[in-house]
Amino acid sequence: MPIVGRRKILCIDDDDKNLSLMREALEREGHDVVVSNAPRDAIEKIADWKPDLVVLDRNMPDINGMEVLRQLRLKKNYVSVIFLSADTQAKVVSEALLEGADDYLKKPCSFVELAARIQVRFRFKDVYEELNSAVLQLREQTERDFLTGLFNMRNMYEKIDYELKRTRRYGGRVGCIMMDMDHFKSVNDKHDHLFGSHVLKEVGQIIKDNLRDTDIAARYGGDEFLIVVLEQSEDGLKIICERLREKFENTTFQSGIDSVRLTASLGYSISDPKSDIDARALVRKADHALYEAKAQGRNRWIGRL
Repeated sequence: MPIVGRRKILCIDDDDKNLSLMREALEREGHDVVVSNAPRDAIEKIADWKPDLVVLDRNMPDINGMEVLRQLRLKKNYVSVIFLSADTQAKVVSEALLEGADDYLKKPCSFVELAARIQVRFRFKDVYEELNSAVLQLREQTERDFLTGLFNMRNMYEKIDYELKRTRRYGGRVGCIMMDMDHFKSVNDKHDHLFGSHVLKEVGQIIKDNLRDTDIAARYGGDEFLIVVLEQSEDGLKIICERLREKFENTTFQSGIDSVRLTASLGYSISDPKSDIDARALVRKADHALYEAKAQGRNRWIGRL
């Protein structure tokens, strides 16, 4: 079970005495506490200070607690909210919970109970974050090639189709580069598959190091790779192809006593924003260009529009 530690708590109430008592009780529990008797100012504090939890009175002048809650729930980052209010009518409590409050306590309440309720909220938050982290890791594992660290082809066509639709609406172009390591079979034949895996891992790293953050690279299969270049001209694609070709030509792949020099062949295609070409057709064009580059002697790049 996750351990609840020191957290940041913001208390909002128009009663200064109540705020002082809450601060004392919660600081005694080891939390960092900020108090505010002005709800509008408190909303700015939430944005700047980023508390882990907000304790909130419902009935306050200027802006009531429900409005503060609604504004919080419009924001992307979730903040736990506990209402502490003298108004405990069933209709009022149910409205607050349905609007997104995490708990609702009657004022005045035991600060021992308040501290316990806060601990419970933090345990829920920790469990949720652990589960969310596990889901993100699982998603990453299903979308990434374990050897190269690049994307696999699982969702690549969907990604390309999305970018094609975006460029047809807003302008711009999508470029695809298919790349193949020349005579890669000889690496496994002359060395072993373990060294071959090492080479492929290094190839993936070289590709990542030579692309922008906005570009997308995937292991297409075996020693073939697909690179999706966004917001780039054809001349820009040519520069990328030549940079990769030259980088591989001048790289020695080495692990222990094994070493090898390899070259790469590349083929590119680029979309026309006025065309309704789809992802598979765009990739197919780049693949055909790659085969032309290999047929013409390898260690080169060719484009097909």
